[in-house]
Amino acid sequence: MSAPVRTAPRKSEPKKKDTARSSTTTTAPAPVSPPPAPAPEPARTDSPPPRSFLTRLLTFASSMIGGLWAMVLSAVDRISAFVGDWLFNGKKALYGLAVTRILFGVTAIGLLAANFSTRLYTFGSGSAWNGELAEPVSDFPKIWVFSAFHATMGNDVLYTALYLLLGVLAVLFVLGWRFRIVLPIFFCLWVGFIEANDMVGDQGDNMFRIALLLLFFADPAARWSLDARRRARAGEWFPPNSQPALLGTMFHNLALVALTAQVCFVYASGALYKAGGSPWEEGYAVYNPLQTARFGTWPVLSDLVTTWGPMVTIASWGSIILQVAFPLMLLTRPTRLIGLLGILSFHIGIAVLMGLPWFSLTMIAIDSIFIRDRTWARLSAGTKRRWQEAKAAPPTPALAEG
Repeated sequence: MSAPVRTAPRKSEPKKKDTARSSTTTTAPAPVSPPPAPAPEPARTDSPPPRSFLTRLLTFASSMIGGLWAMVLSAVDRISAFVGDWLFNGKKALYGLAVTRILFGVTAIGLLAANFSTRLYTFGSGSAWNGELAEPVSDFPKIWVFSAFHATMGNDVLYTALYLLLGVLAVLFVLGWRFRIVLPIFFCLWVGFIEANDMVGDQGDNMFRIALLLLFFADPAARWSLDARRRARAGEWFPPNSQPALLGTMFHNLALVALTAQVCFVYASGALYKAGGSPWEEGYAVYNPLQTARFGTWPVLSDLVTTWGPMVTIASWGSIILQVAFPLMLLTRPTRLIGLLGILSFHIGIAVLMGLPWFSLTMIAIDSIFIRDRTWARLSAGTKRRWQEAKAAPPTPALAEG
């Protein structure tokens, strides 16, 4: 019986395990890599062909036209916004038009009072010698709404009664009592009265009539009037920002624009007309009327003013420059102040030296619209304050002894 044979231990098993591990590691799937990015295209080195001069010129012109058109549209938008705001955002120059109303009434009262003693000879039956009683020169007396004075020219009693009625209406005009009712009646009677004798009128009558017509669309009784006090107690007819109120505001401001345009036209056209005459070119035009019996109402004063030749030349040329520049001087506040002071001095000189107070007062009344409401309001407040201080102050010893 043979002895058992020992066998050596198998050394290949661990190798199998290693091979198994290695096989498991080698057979695992590899991670998927992203696809390679496409290679960038090479930059083009070729440039666009240069444009022709005509093409560039047309492109430039179209760009300039487009920019200019955009500027025009923007300016139109701004101007329309400004105009709309100015027309509808409150009534302008209320104090200035109130001064116009008051001075117009004072002018009418003064003219009626100055001619009361000679009313029949100047406008009534005594003026029949000039032929206007039979056939008036003006067309206004032929219109029935303006024919009251012409119809009563031959009757002294009726003419005097109508004359006094016009004076009463002028007082109510100054006070601003029921202005919307008084204005049409006063306008019709005043035009008929002034046009009854064409020989005694002047250019101030024309401006008075034109301004009265424009006041129909404005609100001159909104300040310093009995109507203003009544409105403060009872309120306005229409609520603010309602359609009727906005319409009234628009008409008021448009009437103000029309009145401004009329005044500027009168001054500029008068200056240009003067500049065409040789007396004005040579600088002695002021001398001639002051040496006549009709306009030289103060001979001693006229001689004093016209004694020095350079002063006559300055007054002649200065009046032309002032009148033609007046519309432009209204554009800024400093020049407007200079222009208003100059034109006020101009009209005061005409009133005193040439004996035309009613013409001058009419023009001064219209020029009052160019003074701002803030200035008139400060003037009114200052006057009231000083009046109250004068009432509250104790009397001076001299007044107490008297």
